[in-house]
Amino acid sequence: MTLTHKFILFVATGFFSGKIPFAPGTFGTLAAIPFGLVFLIISPPFHGVYIVSLILIATYIADEAEKILGEKDPGCIVIDEIAGYVVTLSMVPVQISTLAAGFFIFRLFDIVKPGPVKYFENNFSGGAGVVLDDVMAGMLSAVLLRILYISGLF
Repeated sequence: MTLTHKFILFVATGFFSGKIPFAPGTFGTLAAIPFGLVFLIISPPFHGVYIVSLILIATYIADEAEKILGEKDPGCIVIDEIAGYVVTLSMVPVQISTLAAGFFIFRLFDIVKPGPVKYFENNFSGGAGVVLDDVMAGMLSAVLLRILYISGLF
């Protein structure tokens, strides 16, 4: 295995958090918290650029990791959870309450896979198939998190 392959797998597995033998998606989402904290240090006009860049990079990394591993959407690839969780946080101020609530809401939508999430999982392949269902779960989570936030629940 080349150094490039090792680097791709390191990033794709959320810095090896996806290698934890139980609940890799949950641990991958935990590994995403620092990526959510980036919203605190970049200017709001650049939030969209950050999110789109992260999704594009995640799609490329997931696609390459699938090729290296020779599997379709293996559980150890969690860069998709990282992208989805960042999307979840995109519509609220990042603070402890939104980080925590976003974590649980995102995990729920990622596990249950309601309609649009399942659609993306079933109709795309390669890196897009790995990442886009989590991005959709993140979008649904972002809307719910925003509603809860403006309702004053935290």
